[in-house]
Amino acid sequence: MKTFFIRLYTIQDVRDFVNAVSLASCDIDLTSGRYVVDAKSIMGIFSLDLLSPIQVTIHGECAGIEDKLERFMVKD
Repeated sequence: MKTFFIRLYTIQDVRDFVNAVSLASCDIDLTSGRYVVDAKSIMGIFSLDLLSPIQVTIHGECAGIEDKLERFMVKD
C-alpha cells in the first residue's frame, strides 16, 4: 500500500486523473477528511473538497501508475 497527496485544480485535471487511474489494474482510493471514494469515480471525486490536498491510497502493485500521476502530486 502506497499513499501520497495530490491537488486537482480544474475540471480538466479531474478528467485527466480519472483517465489515468482507470487504466490501473489495482484499487485506488481518495481520502478527504472522513470521506473515502474510489479514484476511478469522477462523481465521487467531485463530492470531495477539491480546495485541499487529497490523499491517494494505492492498494497493491500498479506498475507505472505513480509516473502517470506525478503531475498531480503535492511537492513538499
